[in-house]
Amino acid sequence: MSVLVIQLPARPRLGARTPGGDAPAAARTGADLAWVLSADGLTVQRQGQAAAALLPRADSVVAVLHDADTGWQRLTLPKAPPARMRAALVGAMEDSLLDDEAELHFALAPQAVPGQPAWVAVVQRPWLVEQLAALEAAGVSVDRVVPASWPGETAQGHFFDNGGGAGHSVCLAWSDSQGAACLQLSGNLPRALLPQAAAQTARWTASAPAAAMAEQWLGAPVALQSDAERALQAARSLWNLRQFDLARRNRGSQAARGFGKRFLSPTWRPVRIGLAALLALHLLGLNAWAWRQQRTVEELRQAQVALLRQAHPQVRAVLDAPAQMQRENEVLRAAAGRPGEGDLESLLAAAAMAWPEGQGPVQSLRFDPGRLTLAAPGWPEAQVAEFRDRLRPGGWNVEAAEGRLTLSVAKAAK
Repeated sequence: MSVLVIQLPARPRLGARTPGGDAPAAARTGADLAWVLSADGLTVQRQGQAAAALLPRADSVVAVLHDADTGWQRLTLPKAPPARMRAALVGAMEDSLLDDEAELHFALAPQAVPGQPAWVAVVQRPWLVEQLAALEAAGVSVDRVVPASWPGETAQGHFFDNGGGAGHSVCLAWSDSQGAACLQLSGNLPRALLPQAAAQTARWTASAPAAAMAEQWLGAPVALQSDAERALQAARSLWNLRQFDLARRNRGSQAARGFGKRFLSPTWRPVRIGLAALLALHLLGLNAWAWRQQRTVEELRQAQVALLRQAHPQVRAVLDAPAQMQRENEVLRAAAGRPGEGDLESLLAAAAMAWPEGQGPVQSLRFDPGRLTLAAPGWPEAQVAEFRDRLRPGGWNVEAAEGRLTLSVAKAAK
């Protein structure tokens, strides 16, 4: 899945001016944005700078904040439901906030658990909303917003050129288990703030323009890491600052579109080919099975026709072999004088066989073709049940209502 990583420009601050007196280029309206495109999220495929409307397309878009634009607070998360978590955070951090809470945006660390200590990222909200709105207006839908550096168990330091003019261009982004900060190398503040033990075991990197000054300041070699590689590394983190009121809407449709993009990507081509082949085999199998079932039904129909003509040669036109066979058999039975299942003789014989002991002869009866109604006034429920149970194994159905018992052939009553 391709990933487009956008490096958002640093938020403009008071006094942040170039030697010419203008605002920094990164903060000017309509300035080009640095971007990195990766086919797998691991390696840099392409990079460059372009206006928001000219950014390349990708399956996923991640925006990376400047190191100085994210503040950090460590606290025990309030035990509050998700809908009230932001208000609970404001109450828990009220004494440490330097700005009005409406001007700030909060985001919880990945896998943060209420009631447990966790890091909370703090960002200037109007500026972030403006950046996201500008990208959305240009047709760029940002899936995640991540910090460039964040607190972690491993101490890390990265030197980069901030473009702040002579003597103020190189900055250090430092992070460890105690927090994260962005410091200018000019002055003694970085050495005073960095813990010596952590600095000796830290992982040091630097961008190419800042490498020489970084090695001079550190007194040791540092590994080179380009801005594009660092942005891609940040995009692989689990952080996502789009939380609370800045969370993505329509997550279901977004997930469906994301899956559609991934499914149509070249990486999924073998899966598409496999599914198409499986569907084709399935359709062929269904057609073969349907043809075989049709042949079986036709063979059974021909066997019924052959049996009818063999048993009753006088039948010439065969329209419904089972019905015609039953009709001809009934004619032969009637001609032989044998009673059928629905005749009066058969119904009376069945009733006499199951008649309860102690009951006198029936007072009255009524016969309809296939049905015999007997008068049974005052029969106890136990005798009615016994009468029904005796007849059921023989294929007879008994209905009891208003002192009458109606006997019929069970298969004829269906």
